[in-house]
Amino acid sequence: MAPGFRSELSSGGTLDVVIVGGGIMGLSTALHAARAGLSVQVLDTGAIGQGASGLNGGQVIPGLKYDPEWLIGHSGKERGEALVEFAASTADAVFDVIRDEKLAVPFTRNGWIQAAHTKTALKAAANRDRQWRLRGAQVELLDQAGIAAMTGARGYLGGWLDRRAGVVDPLSYTLELARVASAAGAGIAEQQRVVKLGKEAGVWRVSTQGGAELRAKSVVLATNAYTDGLLPGLAQTIVPLHSFQIATAPLPADLAASILPGGQAVSDSRRILVYYRKSADGRMVLGGRGRMALPSSPADWAHCERALLRLYPPLAGIAIEKRWFGRVALTPDHLPHLHEPEKGLLAVVGCQGRGVGLMSALGKRMANYLASGDARQLPFPLSPIKPIPFHAFRQIGVAAAITWYRILDAFER
Repeated sequence: MAPGFRSELSSGGTLDVVIVGGGIMGLSTALHAARAGLSVQVLDTGAIGQGASGLNGGQVIPGLKYDPEWLIGHSGKERGEALVEFAASTADAVFDVIRDEKLAVPFTRNGWIQAAHTKTALKAAANRDRQWRLRGAQVELLDQAGIAAMTGARGYLGGWLDRRAGVVDPLSYTLELARVASAAGAGIAEQQRVVKLGKEAGVWRVSTQGGAELRAKSVVLATNAYTDGLLPGLAQTIVPLHSFQIATAPLPADLAASILPGGQAVSDSRRILVYYRKSADGRMVLGGRGRMALPSSPADWAHCERALLRLYPPLAGIAIEKRWFGRVALTPDHLPHLHEPEKGLLAVVGCQGRGVGLMSALGKRMANYLASGDARQLPFPLSPIKPIPFHAFRQIGVAAAITWYRILDAFER
């Protein structure tokens, strides 16, 4: 357990905000809200860093799943341009907070590569490159020789390099956000499951499993893929999926020199993508979509090991020393959703696999909204909670789709 986050709670009085969930979204909101002078208490059901915020791929990628022109077409010119500007800034939010708050977090900021394994993917990369280049972003299209030199991997036709991006150690980043949020005056309590929310005379009452009751002007639910029934219908708006990861033993010097020599992170263009990076201690770390059920043996990570050897055959003799998984949340439209079903009750779901940058930047905007009440501070519109129809069957459908996509990906090799 992180030092200093036992389970102490602010007692008495009415807080400005209680934040449920101590991941990157909750902690970023807490830090910036405390810096703005608000009284803040974070409650996490487990230990800080045990959720996806501490277990993810560590890739700090700006942008959203969609390119600028789509976002403007979808949201209208004014809101679309503001959204593009926000999306462009999400990696900065991470590296700025590391610098400004002097966080002890291993990081490399040499970019992120989106690797293309088909001509269609290469065409999409060229289109993305054109749109971001028009906006002055530090991006570059890579040909086959260029991507081979930068990754050392086999099988890519080309790709796209976004130099705004980078890599962090996600557990260090989450724990350090908690440390500085606490130092800024936010209360942070672990092992505190919130079981009930109620409103009385305009004040929220937040009840925990241990019998504590806190009062607050606002509540922020920042539980993402770990969302339960606390706010009816919210869990039914997302599809939680498992992302599995493996890490090799530290690579010997000769192999390390030819694999990702510039320290970039990579995601590929497959339907069931894999993502990988080198860790600060020289391991190769690779992740991809895992089975829907909880893993029961190392065999559940075999798909990651196969992907690693497909890309890097020389790693065949290197031991896999670590295996882990986290939960990610997808929304049907692949955009984050912000909700305020009642005044002062806010919820954020849907990291879409870009949570490190996205939630760091969104936390700052959420803190601005809590401090000012000005909804223009939020980059995404506040939308009603709309449960996915037949949600119980949705995961079965997703599992079937993943199997089908794996087959399609295999044919495209």
